[in-house]
Amino acid sequence: MPLTLDDLNRATLARQLLLAREPVTVPEAVRRIGALQAQEPASPYVALWNRVDGFDPAALDAAFADGSVVRATLMRITFHAVHADDWAPFHRAVTDPLRRSRLGDRRFLPAGLTIPEANALRDVLLAFTDEPRTQDEILAFLTDHLADPERAKAAWWALRTFAPLRYVPTGPPWSYDPRRRTLHALAPTAVDAIPPGDDPAVVHLLRRYLAAFGPASEADFGQFTMLRRPFTGPALAALRHELVELEGPGGALLFDLPDAPRPPATTPAPPRLLGMWDDVLLAHRDRTRLLPAGYAAHVLRRNGDALATLLVDGRVAGVWRTVADGIEATAFHPLPDDVWAALDTEARSLRALLADRQPLVFGRYEHWWPTLPAAQVRLLGT
Repeated sequence: MPLTLDDLNRATLARQLLLAREPVTVPEAVRRIGALQAQEPASPYVALWNRVDGFDPAALDAAFADGSVVRATLMRITFHAVHADDWAPFHRAVTDPLRRSRLGDRRFLPAGLTIPEANALRDVLLAFTDEPRTQDEILAFLTDHLADPERAKAAWWALRTFAPLRYVPTGPPWSYDPRRRTLHALAPTAVDAIPPGDDPAVVHLLRRYLAAFGPASEADFGQFTMLRRPFTGPALAALRHELVELEGPGGALLFDLPDAPRPPATTPAPPRLLGMWDDVLLAHRDRTRLLPAGYAAHVLRRNGDALATLLVDGRVAGVWRTVADGIEATAFHPLPDDVWAALDTEARSLRALLADRQPLVFGRYEHWWPTLPAAQVRLLGT
């Protein structure tokens, strides 16, 4: 029997710990989820609050501090938090899109470097960042090396993305405070660009992707990673003997790990308040397993912003933001009273999480709210 969108929905929610909060450690949760968007410092905390039973934000602080969870530029050229064991292969796997996004961009041109020269400068920089360095220290180092501050700025714009650098915690209120000077340090990973082929790192990333977001197609994997088919195709071929092939909606060819959970489509899915850029909404080319097509334009904005969402019965039903008196929830369709009551319980818990850190989280994205359609709005968590 072909899998339905409901089947895919419940399979993905099960792997993302969104069918029930589970009593697992923070590093284990991050490993199972695969990767947490960390564009905003609060995002991985909100993601784990949605997924881990009794989540204590101090546990994620500790995981960042001891290096068991690493924040770095990875999939889709955005900040992600990943398990330490996944960091090196993930970075190696996505080297191609990271490099192409920067070395082919006009903003890199003022550096005046050829590709071999950029590689050589990367190696010099990595030797310098074998201990944590601030951005000011790095720019001063590159300025001395290139004898020109403008060349140094352009070079650093590219290197900070594709060089294997991790971010050292600065917090509070979260482990990473954007108002403070960012610290960088070399992370243990190979630095050479990898050619297309069945590189073990890409195979590792594919296996971890399917465990966290499957069943999925090759195009879904490419969407999540920005890897091109010369990379995704050989990795899929190398892993194919481990996988099962499934038929998805419309006859789509999907792949999955044979023992990965695929619960019945009727499995209850409790309401959740997902944070901005939650990867569960961004991990597939066809996002309708969680995000109804008619709501996509309200949630995913053209500049790349992905708003915080209400998840009801496993699908996006609206968006939310923090306000002075509580959580303002905007539903794109009418919700029954019992769902609003469950969302209110979630909002109370979320406000408790945010209270000592950043009560008005994601506040700089409020300019999107006047563009939302007429909808049902309620104040929750009061």
